[in-house]
Amino acid sequence: MKPYSGGIRHDYKDASVQHPVTTKRHWSWFLVGLISPLFAVSLFLVAEDDATPVTPAAGYVPDRTDTPVPLTLPRAATAEIELAPGAPQPQDQSLRMVVGRGDSLELLFRRHDLSLGDLSVMARLSEAASHLQVLRPGDEINISHNEGRVNSLTREIDDINMLQIFRGPTGFEVEILERDVEPRLVGAHGAIERSLFEAAQDAGISDRVTMSMAGIFQWDIDFIQDVRIGDEFTVIYEELWREGVKLRDGEIVAAEFINQDTSFRAVRYSDGHGFSAYFTPEGRSVRKAFIRAPVDFTRISSNFDPNRRHPVLNTIRAHRGVDYAAPTGTPIRAAGDGKVTFRGVRNGYGNAVILQHGGNITTLYAHMSRFAQPRIGSRVRQGQTIGFVGMSGLATGPHLHYEYRISGIHRNPRTVPLPPADPIPSEYRDDFRTAAAPLWRQLDVYRRARFAATTSTP
Repeated sequence: MKPYSGGIRHDYKDASVQHPVTTKRHWSWFLVGLISPLFAVSLFLVAEDDATPVTPAAGYVPDRTDTPVPLTLPRAATAEIELAPGAPQPQDQSLRMVVGRGDSLELLFRRHDLSLGDLSVMARLSEAASHLQVLRPGDEINISHNEGRVNSLTREIDDINMLQIFRGPTGFEVEILERDVEPRLVGAHGAIERSLFEAAQDAGISDRVTMSMAGIFQWDIDFIQDVRIGDEFTVIYEELWREGVKLRDGEIVAAEFINQDTSFRAVRYSDGHGFSAYFTPEGRSVRKAFIRAPVDFTRISSNFDPNRRHPVLNTIRAHRGVDYAAPTGTPIRAAGDGKVTFRGVRNGYGNAVILQHGGNITTLYAHMSRFAQPRIGSRVRQGQTIGFVGMSGLATGPHLHYEYRISGIHRNPRTVPLPPADPIPSEYRDDFRTAAAPLWRQLDVYRRARFAATTSTP
């Protein structure tokens, strides 16, 4: 063999040639051999996590003789991704949201970057759904959350009840919390010099309590037509307090109204079944089988008059009912329990409804703008809305024409004696007398105090 004289050498095993870097080269290949499998495995793991599959390069043919070797990371590597002992955990954040005009719960959640998924789950909870759907401007909703993930939601339902939704072990749970409320009895007395509402304000009585008092005695007193200067009233009612703050006025527990020197008294009584109503000292219900005026009216535009001249026809034509002037759309209520026997257009009455009651009594309601839900054959309860004030038929302005008939004969609705409602059941009469006695005495105290004040005035 000729000795190498230059050019590219092809004999790598010539022992006469010395390679001083052989040792380092061996170490380099050793490190490459060690790192390459790790690098290949890491690429494999990345490819597994990627949603898009990796396509092998063209011409690549896998070596089917290779057996994959599981990779176990050393403990030192896994320790680096664990939270160190005692590291601070994420803290819950409190958020108070005030509902504005046009706000919905979804808008509030979006505005504060809260989880809409959590809202969707909470809105499907049967006990909570209705309380989350209806929001009023000024309502407050308190949220506890962790980076938008809701842990609890609370909001007031009313003065007493509160809705609470919280995240439990198996999902969101609901509680309706009833907060402690303290009822305090207060009383007030007034005398009418100009109007009922002015006298009530002078006595420190709210409009709510005044309206409740008028509702109690509405079967005996027409508060639009019958109230006179010099009439007096006394009310004993509850104030509801919580944590030293007055929430609102509660129910009237006893009341007296002296109308044209005639005294009307009532006390609130609840029987063993939780039914509450107002009764006279004799145990009779103040509620009659019929109410005098089945609409909240502004004035009586035409009274019962057999000889009235008709305002449209200009002829003498009996007016067999009472006309109550009221704005169009004012609800018309059933004067008593009964059944709808007519609902439609009836000559000059326009849109009309006729109810059949017990005792061969019928009532008619005319000139409606539209009907309410009850249809022919439906049973209605006293006070239920059956239509709305209008001026259909022969009418010169919006009003309710109301008729009251006994065996087909028209009677004046404002003066006809009304049949009483059922008295207090006999099994509760003794208990009623015991419960009502101190309330009658309190009404007497107010009356005596008023009498002493008027007689001592020079």
